[in-house]
Amino acid sequence: KYLMEDNRVAKVLLSALLQKDVVEVQMRQHEYTDSGRSKISLFRLDFSAKIREKDGSEHLILIELQKTWLATETLRFRQYLGTQYLEERNVPEDDNPQGYAYPMISIYILGHKVGDLKEPVIYVRRHYLDEKSNIITEGVPDPFIESLTHDTIIVQIPYLNGRTRTRLERLLNVFDQDYRLKENGHFLEFDEEKLEGAEEQLVVDRLIRAAVAPKVRRSMQVEDEILSEIERRDTEIMLREAKIEQQNQEIEKNRQALEQNRQELEQSKQLVCSMVSLLQASGLSVGEIAGRLNLDEHEVGKMLGNR
Repeated sequence: KYLMEDNRVAKVLLSALLQKDVVEVQMRQHEYTDSGRSKISLFRLDFSAKIREKDGSEHLILIELQKTWLATETLRFRQYLGTQYLEERNVPEDDNPQGYAYPMISIYILGHKVGDLKEPVIYVRRHYLDEKSNIITEGVPDPFIESLTHDTIIVQIPYLNGRTRTRLERLLNVFDQDYRLKENGHFLEFDEEKLEGAEEQLVVDRLIRAAVAPKVRRSMQVEDEILSEIERRDTEIMLREAKIEQQNQEIEKNRQALEQNRQELEQSKQLVCSMVSLLQASGLSVGEIAGRLNLDEHEVGKMLGNR
């Protein structure tokens, strides 16, 4: 939050990520509070950015920036995206009779790896296609479609590894977690002389100011406490769900065993009834049949009566 509050830094980072000329950036704050027993308050940041295209035209887009260190956060991301699609203020009121929403781009900064994808930055971009998969260029982009779909940028922090091939990689290299101090993961240690340009130095200067700001340091401590609480809660939920799943499997196993026993008993009963019928047909009395099969005479009579 402290880093992106600097408009210059925000413009530099977003223009590199979006690969667009970012004219203006405005922070849009959202706060969601869990009013349950944990009393956890989570703070997320959204941005609106004015983009200038190559033809000189300008338009506004929404940017949803989220980060996570867990590989199981997709549900939270989906829920948050759903909230943004429902947000009325994301629909401009002026000169918009159809009620089209602002185009949106989601950016995920991940502390973990995504499957077998090994690129540090992954762009997921949509295309307009006809039924033969030919790219449609006329009438694109369409505000109706842009209101309902969006592009995505995924940053995999573990794959940065000091890469400096492009402008974006040089900027993101500042956040390479290999530079973290072992005694305090809030701080990074790297050689400023290796910074190649003014943009990287701008980001580093902002981070240095954040490192010495008491309010920011306290915020990081509070965030650690929140994340620890979330991780503890998620672990408890995961263990509880695993236990419930194990119990469900055992119940299902017992149910299948009971069903198998019931079927075997039914088959045995049918076999005994068939033997009783055969013995009666051979001329034996109820008492003789009971003696042969080691059954109660009443039970044998009942079988013959239900035949």
